[in-house]
Amino acid sequence: MDNAEIPAPYGSGPASTDTGASGETAVARRRVRTHHLKQAKDEGRKFAMLTAYDQYTAEIFDEAGIEVLLIGDSAANNVMGHATTLPITLDEMIVFARGVSAGASHALVVCDLPFGSYEVSPAEAIKSSVRLMKEGLVHAVKMEGGKHYVDHVASMTAAGIPVMAHVGFTPQSEHSLGGYRVQGRGDAARAVVEDAVALAEAGAFCVLMEMVPADVAAMVDAAVSVPTIGIGAGNATTGQVLVWQDMAGLRGGKQAKFVKQYADLRTVLGNAASAYRDDVHSGSFPGPEHSFT
Repeated sequence: MDNAEIPAPYGSGPASTDTGASGETAVARRRVRTHHLKQAKDEGRKFAMLTAYDQYTAEIFDEAGIEVLLIGDSAANNVMGHATTLPITLDEMIVFARGVSAGASHALVVCDLPFGSYEVSPAEAIKSSVRLMKEGLVHAVKMEGGKHYVDHVASMTAAGIPVMAHVGFTPQSEHSLGGYRVQGRGDAARAVVEDAVALAEAGAFCVLMEMVPADVAAMVDAAVSVPTIGIGAGNATTGQVLVWQDMAGLRGGKQAKFVKQYADLRTVLGNAASAYRDDVHSGSFPGPEHSFT
């Protein structure tokens, strides 16, 4: 089929028709693919990425036009109550992935390879990734680490697994990195660039950078032909990602410097729960309209 026959802005896959607030039918949206992210970079456009861990947030973000959804191992410390990302298992990631995949009709769905599921060998990385794609129904995987993992990425992409690289601060290595610290300052900038270039050349379709100076992220973006995604990496990257609980204000306490809150869901949900409790205590809920006859 000629490329001209593929409806913009998305490529092949089940299409749906969206109706705007005015009632007018919008252009049919199809699944975002890895090459659409590359097109965005080539054309100087941006794209948005958010984490999601369940069907309903995936559905909401998908309908909002978020191009990429990430089932992050951040589910460990944003959903499961762990202090770090390290405890979450591959089996647990698959459960979260299935929920997100069920809710996303248009977004590219990417899932983290959790700590302990890929480090030993390229073969282990392939085996874990195949499970995420077959059982979790995701479209791509994300893997933390620098050029040490070039062979992993090359083997995975050769096996048909799209790989998003993750350099800079890598949360799975927080203990060896000395905690949550900005990476790539001063003389260390060169290593971040070298990692990104090596992984892109090995076949990674995208490079995510976390907590690196903005000028270093710009250097990386200029050095690689694939799109880049930033989280605490300035505005030079093609895409941006945030943990959705941070973005929507569900998390309490101090926020990271790179977080912008777009809502205050913690207050909204707290007020709703308090109102429900008051109605139950007063006997006003359930009322006749909520009862069967």
